[in-house]
Amino acid sequence: MTIEQTKHIIRLLTDTGVHFDSGLTDDEVLQVETKFNFKFPPDLKLFLQTALPTSDSFVNWRLGLKSKSEADKILSRLDWPLDGMLFDLQSNDFWFDRWGNRPNNYDEKVLIAKRQYETYPKLIPIYSHRYIPSRPNENDNPVFSVHQMDIIYYGYDLATYFANEFNFALTDDFELLDKRIKEIEFWSE
Repeated sequence: MTIEQTKHIIRLLTDTGVHFDSGLTDDEVLQVETKFNFKFPPDLKLFLQTALPTSDSFVNWRLGLKSKSEADKILSRLDWPLDGMLFDLQSNDFWFDRWGNRPNNYDEKVLIAKRQYETYPKLIPIYSHRYIPSRPNENDNPVFSVHQMDIIYYGYDLATYFANEFNFALTDDFELLDKRIKEIEFWSE
């Protein structure tokens, strides 16, 4: 997204009742990325540096730098995809064929799943259980709805995600029809 498109999305979100604070500074972005061990994709970084959403269900990254309880909430949201994977591993017989033969022992399954999980693009929470992958670190990554291993595309990029989630239409300034949905390692499968 361009800065103009980003400001337009923020206006539309404001019209739906989303509250914003001033955007994250370069220093705050660096602190967040260091503290939580990921890099924001450029379009999400631009969005968060233009204005920081502070309404319920959004991640308040700035508060996460100042408050241990907020940092713990953020860590919990960052762990949500792994927790869901492990739940489905135990309760719903989830196994990804590319991990190899399924061990009979649950603890061995967990070790394999966690080892594999660490190699996948980290999912960054945006709103509720909607996540954007950290890799590739480029614009136009899709946004996924993540509930255990029930993972669906909720937007093929940040702009279409916000339009879908908050029920507004994008203008012709956004390229909507010619974009190919980006495949993300593991999460797209």
